[in-house]
Amino acid sequence: MRELPFQRDGLKALVFDLDGTLYQNERMGEQVNLAACNYIASLKGVSVEEADSMLREARYRMAGSGGTLSRAVESLGGNLRGLHQQLSQDVHPEGVLTVDPRVTAMLRALATRFAVHIYTNNNRSLSARIMKEIGVVGLFGKVFTIEDYWHPKPDQDALLGILEAIACRPEETLFVGDRFEVDLALPAKLGCRIYEACTADQLLELSRLVEE
Repeated sequence: MRELPFQRDGLKALVFDLDGTLYQNERMGEQVNLAACNYIASLKGVSVEEADSMLREARYRMAGSGGTLSRAVESLGGNLRGLHQQLSQDVHPEGVLTVDPRVTAMLRALATRFAVHIYTNNNRSLSARIMKEIGVVGLFGKVFTIEDYWHPKPDQDALLGILEAIACRPEETLFVGDRFEVDLALPAKLGCRIYEACTADQLLELSRLVEE
């Protein structure tokens, strides 16, 4: 089994990314991408296919910093509020996502030892609907979304605000995410502990944190 890349001594809080970390689903990714394409197509007066090409090119140019959809939209003249209005309208997790009882059991176990929170680039409404579908509503102390700061990951001001809100020092906090450059590189730079989980199996290894 792969060793966890941190020590649990002194650890007080775990901050999870949501999309791609607590669940993986290609259909959801397709819906999100189409919503962004619809937004850029309307904004620029181009076809959805042309908008898709523009977004792909923008994300490729920013690949070194993670190439997030949010940053790509902003680089094309869009704004985050407009994008997230489109996402809330076009993305439907209902009937697409399902509960993984292994993940919910792990989160409940972790919550007996640590404070557990979410930090996502998604908006509040859509995040709540996703969390309902994957069965994790009520399992987290705080849920930080794009609407808390309107600065997408990675953003130092938002990250420092989150550490202040959960009342933990960087070294007391573990960030869990599926994209190193987006979710983990900045927390690591600030002295936080990090764990990359790109699959359900990798995520479930965190259960070792509560083992005696």
